[in-house]
Amino acid sequence: MRSRLLWRRSTTAAGLYAAVVFGLLGTIVAANVLGLAEFGVFATALAAASFFQTLLDLTVEDSLTKFGFRYVSREEWGKLRRLFRRALELKLAGGAVAGLALVVLSRFADDVFDTSGLQAALLAVAALPLAQAPENVAGTALLLRGRYDVRGAYLALSMALRLAAIAVGVHFGVWQALALVVVAQAASTATVSLVGRSALRRFPSSPPVSLGEDRRPIVSFVLGSSLATGVVSLRTTLAPLVLGVVAGTNAVGLFRVAQAPQSGLTAATAPVRLVLLTEHTREWERGRESAVMAAVRAYTTRAAALMAVAVPVFFVLMPWLVRTFFRDDAYEAAITAARIVLFAGAIQVILGWSKSLPTTIGRPRLRVITHGVEAVVLLPLVAVLGAEWGVTGAAVGVLLSAVAFAATWAVLLVGVRADVRGRRDGVVEGVSLP
Repeated sequence: MRSRLLWRRSTTAAGLYAAVVFGLLGTIVAANVLGLAEFGVFATALAAASFFQTLLDLTVEDSLTKFGFRYVSREEWGKLRRLFRRALELKLAGGAVAGLALVVLSRFADDVFDTSGLQAALLAVAALPLAQAPENVAGTALLLRGRYDVRGAYLALSMALRLAAIAVGVHFGVWQALALVVVAQAASTATVSLVGRSALRRFPSSPPVSLGEDRRPIVSFVLGSSLATGVVSLRTTLAPLVLGVVAGTNAVGLFRVAQAPQSGLTAATAPVRLVLLTEHTREWERGRESAVMAAVRAYTTRAAALMAVAVPVFFVLMPWLVRTFFRDDAYEAAITAARIVLFAGAIQVILGWSKSLPTTIGRPRLRVITHGVEAVVLLPLVAVLGAEWGVTGAAVGVLLSAVAFAATWAVLLVGVRADVRGRRDGVVEGVSLP
């Protein structure tokens, strides 16, 4: 049993790391073939697609995981199937609305960002949110089966198809590359959807039934998670767009390069975060809250020790890394920014549990608070510092917002631990628990 668990975790890590490598290679290929000006348009279009998808696409994955494990543990198979059906409907509707928003933005994009070619790029990528919408629903079915290793493999496949699309498309132009990315995503989604459907069908057969009294908490959970994801979108996807408005699309391209260390470090924890989400949610639903919090403490300590070693090494190597992978001299302007963003990435690695823990404990609004503070700090700084110092100023904003994010979690985690201790002792906020 232990060897099987180790194998699944190792396979998950391999799949997710491969996905990260393919994603970084896609950025490198696009940057080197297109050049800074066209790459800036390419990066801005993808940032806009990510922003509207994250903002308008309801986040049902968290509730699927939380309540999915609950229904599996209670063997309420009819409710499980109804939950998945409703989740898929919401995801498809959100993807369609996001695509429509991109079409509307495309009419004004060239004027807003003071560039050319962005309108065609946004129209080409407009179908991406809808093409990607069902993928995470299918992936959650794999998590409920404990097959995060299979989920990791299909994420790698998805990014491999995107890399192939970019490698071919950039030789024809920006909008052509983005159109092929949409095609690649549609193929990936179709594949994982078939596998996810098969995984869901392996649970005992039962016709969908009403969610009953669970409907209200599920709706609340979805709205809380969606609000949290919307706030996250302000940080991850709106910030590049703000930078593009105040400093131009070339700055967005440089910002995409500068974010490579942060993306790499965040991706380094992706296998751990996927395992944490799956196993900790299952353990929490079984009443082992103290064990989950102990695991969070252990992860934080180990991650901090690892970053204390890794950050100085990458800080010294950063100029060589940028010049090696991004050969155009224009990208050297991103070196200082990349060094600054490196520290923000290290903070996010240390807090790698912060995405899964709110779902595990059933309090998605904790993400609203923490990422809300982060966004409130980040966006004004990107606008002000980005207008003054371009990509370097934006990087300073990223670092300061990461510090604010960490400080907020430090305060909130004290309350979560006190709540867990109260549950263990049979008292929460002075109320005796059964």
